[in-house]
Amino acid sequence: MPSRRIASVLFAALLTAGVNVGIVSGSAQAAPPNDPAASAEILVIGHRGASGYRPEHTIAAYDLAIRMGADYIEPDLVSTKDGVLVARHENEISTTTNVAEQPEFADRMTTKVVDGVSLTGWFTEDFTLAELKTLRAIERIPDIRQQNTIYNGRFPIPTLQEVIDLAVSRGVGIYPETKHPTYFDAIGLSLEEPLVAALRASNLDDADDAVFVQSFETTNLRELNRVIDVPLVQLIAGTGAPFDLVARGIPLTYDSMSTLAGLAVISTYADGVGPDKNRVIPRDAAGFLLEPTALVDSAHRFGMVVHPYTFRAENTFLPAAFRSSDDPADYGNLFAELELFFSVGVDGVFTDNPDIAVYARTIFQPAAA
Repeated sequence: MPSRRIASVLFAALLTAGVNVGIVSGSAQAAPPNDPAASAEILVIGHRGASGYRPEHTIAAYDLAIRMGADYIEPDLVSTKDGVLVARHENEISTTTNVAEQPEFADRMTTKVVDGVSLTGWFTEDFTLAELKTLRAIERIPDIRQQNTIYNGRFPIPTLQEVIDLAVSRGVGIYPETKHPTYFDAIGLSLEEPLVAALRASNLDDADDAVFVQSFETTNLRELNRVIDVPLVQLIAGTGAPFDLVARGIPLTYDSMSTLAGLAVISTYADGVGPDKNRVIPRDAAGFLLEPTALVDSAHRFGMVVHPYTFRAENTFLPAAFRSSDDPADYGNLFAELELFFSVGVDGVFTDNPDIAVYARTIFQPAAA
């Protein structure tokens, strides 16, 4: 494992190059899906596919992530009216599909409260799979990724099974996230049972398979821990608390879950954590990196992997020192950000730009033990 001095030397070199960051120290322990101590390979997870280059959660985005060398592809899962799991970042789909342009679905526009937030739009649970298949994906953040808009209207919404079939045929892992599980339970469209059934049907329900299942909530992960033998990952947002705990009046926040005591509890039902990357290396008010927290080392103490999210190439998502200009859509120095996170011992990264992360991993030189 690298010493604090070696990690500091890395930062000194970046400072010499004009990078304004804090000193990062930590242990570079990396891990494969099922055994945190078995390998030194840092996993590259195609976040919603290669969503930096294609509209997210499309077969085209997943296929590109695989061709770029991603180890895993990540489908966020929501349900249709007829109980089929499909890949969308949210169940409200006005910003990721062309549904608003389809007059036959104008009367489906409605307002719902999802995890305590009032949303107006179109929701997957109000459409059958056949109806959703008539829609086409669009770029979610067109102001930042204008180049992706040339693909608007070209790709249908994939089902979980279609994503599984792609991953299996190409020899990569799958990293599904259940979205809003408490909400979907409440409307009679539980996500966990069809997810487990799909994994079992594809012989992906064993700890030896290349699968992670992740969630921002806790109750469903505890339930999954009792019925399926694949690694589970507790997502830890930058702020707030898991909605299932909020709904039950349990005062447990993501801040408290990030402490040593909180991670000890997580380790009783999960095999890893997926923190907001700012929980690993925070930023100051101006966007410059500060010293790292103890989260990575603390999680490793309990044998858990750490897969922070989300690494993106555009300036608007990067720490201030790594931005190339004032244009939020310009590419900055994602290589530098990834190398810093690699140096503190993360076991994998969620990224919209798998090609950059794969190359950064290739050239990264971990410190000698």
